[in-house]
Amino acid sequence: MMTSSNEIHPDLLVHYNYVETKIATEVTRQTLVLILAGGEGSRLGELTKWRAKPAVPFGGKYRMIDFTLSNCVNSGLRRIGVLTQYKSHSLIRHLQHAWNFMRAEIGEFVEIIPAQQRMSKEWYRGTADALYQNIDIIHRHAPQYVLVLGGDHIYTMDYSKMLMKHVNSKADMTVACIEVPRLEAREFGVMSVDQNMRISKFTEKPMDPEPMPGMPDIALASMGIYVFSTSFLYDTLIADAKDEGSAHDFGKSIIPSVIHNSVAMAYPYRDDKGEIAYWRDVGTIDAYWKANMELCSINPELNLYDKNWPIWTYQVQLPPAKFVFDDEGRRGEAINSLVSGGCIIAGARVKRSVIFYGTRIETCSMVKDSVVLPDVYIGKNCRIARAIIDKGTRIPDHTVIGENHAEDAARFHVSAQGVVLVTPEMMGQSIMLDGTPLS
Repeated sequence: MMTSSNEIHPDLLVHYNYVETKIATEVTRQTLVLILAGGEGSRLGELTKWRAKPAVPFGGKYRMIDFTLSNCVNSGLRRIGVLTQYKSHSLIRHLQHAWNFMRAEIGEFVEIIPAQQRMSKEWYRGTADALYQNIDIIHRHAPQYVLVLGGDHIYTMDYSKMLMKHVNSKADMTVACIEVPRLEAREFGVMSVDQNMRISKFTEKPMDPEPMPGMPDIALASMGIYVFSTSFLYDTLIADAKDEGSAHDFGKSIIPSVIHNSVAMAYPYRDDKGEIAYWRDVGTIDAYWKANMELCSINPELNLYDKNWPIWTYQVQLPPAKFVFDDEGRRGEAINSLVSGGCIIAGARVKRSVIFYGTRIETCSMVKDSVVLPDVYIGKNCRIARAIIDKGTRIPDHTVIGENHAEDAARFHVSAQGVVLVTPEMMGQSIMLDGTPLS
């Protein structure tokens, strides 16, 4: 079956690929996914006043959690629990609308698991405690592996590859990591590893991050993605729950406590070309704005148009976006922008912006470098730049936003990098508009 001393016969290669795919399929079937979606997201300010962070809209028509859930489905993982806690109504409503297509009769599900004080009278004290308080649910599903994910990062990732690395290395725990410039890693939890990617130390937000072996300018930052062999996870969660001095958090407590008496591996996340993959933590106003703006580039790193890796969501049925008027100074147009269904750009100009569904922008207005969330109305002769306009906001005629930070700061929230966040309440409007909730 060998074509030469150095080449594998094509038939044998096909057989190897078939066997590898079959094994990966069995592993994904034996895996339970738990998505931690109860975060408060306080650094996003008023964007999370009425909604949980994973429910924050992103990219013109999605919610943040859609990216994590789409990764699961595209990776062949269809046994999923979503742990909710903080202001979860809109998140739960979205999950019910967008992710109810799983077939329970063949073992598929997206199960919403609200905080229920199952093990104590306290709410979740940390990421590890969230799993411990639902340990009976994990037992009921009887998985061989547990994949723990966050619901508030933007990226596309085939989790099955990480699972196979975990299985093949016989690890107790595997932590997904992104390679970042060493000094930028000060904002993350950093993994110190040996040549085989076995974790030797974990440091939360170090001032002097330790580099990767052979890569002095690169450090490994935790992505908050973990694979556990289930029996190891049970023992670890129970021991952590008994430790009164623990923060009951994977990053702060679990990883540092187990790396010396277990097999803990790092999984550097790279794309199919072997390059550092796209991953964004959009936990601040500036990071959220920037990640949306990146989508407006000609060839963005995050490809929303990849038919082989679709991002699933729910959206009400809306008519196509409409651009009207073609007069000088009053021409409906959008340049280097994303404009979703149900929008009407009526003699206005949109440049380098993400316009969510159901938005109307009136004549002679200019919107540039901005993120406009659903169901916004922008009146005539407005100028809006470097802004985030929250859902349901009505912007009166002749409003100027983003040109004078002192004036903006008196009415709105201005971020450290000068992005202006505008909400209905800041405009003196009700939190409900035409029956449409902000969340």
